[in-house]
Amino acid sequence: GSAGSESMRKFRCVNLSTRQLNIRNLVNYEKQQMPTDAIMFVTAGGIKICVSPNQNWVQAAIKRIDERRAAK
Repeated sequence: GSAGSESMRKFRCVNLSTRQLNIRNLVNYEKQQMPTDAIMFVTAGGIKICVSPNQNWVQAAIKRIDERRAAK
């Protein structure tokens, strides 16, 4: 694969952000179990931010991204 897809796989969530992100800025997400349970959101600017999966807004954001994907 290309170097671009390689870096996504290598990125691991270690520090989890506790602040709520603006759902409208999120374009993608990836679930991770290692080294800790986390959701890695990708913003429109390509920034990857890891958050704890058991926050209410995180579940809402995942649902919103899934709905947007389905609509395409």
